[in-house]
Amino acid sequence: MEEESKNPIQVAEKLFRVIELLAENGPMGIMELSASLGFHKSTVHRLVASLQHMGYIRQDEESLKYSLSLKFLEIGSRILEQTSMAALIHPSLKRLSEQTGETVHLVKREGTEAVYIDKVESFASSIRMVSRVGSRIPLYCSGVGKALLAELTDREIGEIWKNSRIRKLTPRTITELPVLMERVEQVRKDGYAVDDEENEEGVRCIAASLRDYHKDPVYALSISAPANRMTDQRILELKEYVLAFRQDLSRSLGLAGK
Repeated sequence: MEEESKNPIQVAEKLFRVIELLAENGPMGIMELSASLGFHKSTVHRLVASLQHMGYIRQDEESLKYSLSLKFLEIGSRILEQTSMAALIHPSLKRLSEQTGETVHLVKREGTEAVYIDKVESFASSIRMVSRVGSRIPLYCSGVGKALLAELTDREIGEIWKNSRIRKLTPRTITELPVLMERVEQVRKDGYAVDDEENEEGVRCIAASLRDYHKDPVYALSISAPANRMTDQRILELKEYVLAFRQDLSRSLGLAGK
């Protein structure tokens, strides 16, 4: 027979084991919990009673089985509200900049534009990007913009184009919708976008969309460098870093495989 300890750490561990088991398996009865956890039935009764009293689990009146309550959703929502994506991703952005030796940006889509919410400047280059946190960039003429547009329907892209102020910022800026749609379709095939001096002369970048906690692709990542260093071959090399970053982020947010 299991000896129950008064050690508060061990008691807490048992409580969380009940919670984790219910989260994994769904509704379970006392006997099922006892068998799965290896706890005596009386111990499970006490643990379940404590969790039910605190509002973390509930019992179905018909099946008498226990399941997690919506209180966990409330707690989860508060955690998400208090944890910004920029703060969460920043250490990874810094590491990515150090690995590649290039400047890395994080943006969030807002209407027809993307807003820079984080930037890690490269110390390997004396050239500084003009971008800054808080500034905005049109979706139609940027790598991050095309990466975000590729996640939308063609109709949505048409609406964004119609509501954007289309200007030729550089000789390479896309100013025709059919051309933009061709580039977006290529992004959908490749999984990443390229800014070929479309927003700023002398600067190229590779970008990819990123999903948030709700699986919405409202963020994007880019790696930027002077055009003379950001060759097509260099972009192919950086592609592996960008796609790996997106995969790692998806895993850390619990989105992988969903």
